[in-house]
Amino acid sequence: MTDTHSFDKERFEVELEFVQCLANPWYINIIAQQGYFDKPEFVNYLKYLKYWQRPEYARFIVYPHALAFLDLLQQKTFREEMKRVDEATRIHELQYHHWRWPNYQEDSTAVVPAHSTNGNDSQ
Repeated sequence: MTDTHSFDKERFEVELEFVQCLANPWYINIIAQQGYFDKPEFVNYLKYLKYWQRPEYARFIVYPHALAFLDLLQQKTFREEMKRVDEATRIHELQYHHWRWPNYQEDSTAVVPAHSTNGNDSQ
């Protein structure tokens, strides 16, 4: 195996693992509280990771909520809201209800932060 191939494989695995961690609202809450979402380079990294939504990469994702949260993390409002434990708790409860009862819907905007005005506040 060449060094380039080895590096590419390791990068693939690390990025896959990180994206899958995004399926956990508590993980998002921790990295939000640690200030990662306040760093422009980290926000750019989240934008870069959107390639995982393409079918040739998405097939490796075990936890589809990771891709939904990756989308939501493109919004500054969602990143800010996820600093709050009560918001992480609310999202976690919605996620639990979705897994427990697949047809459960609190309302159509359940995962969008309560303070979001137009959903177009990415930064």
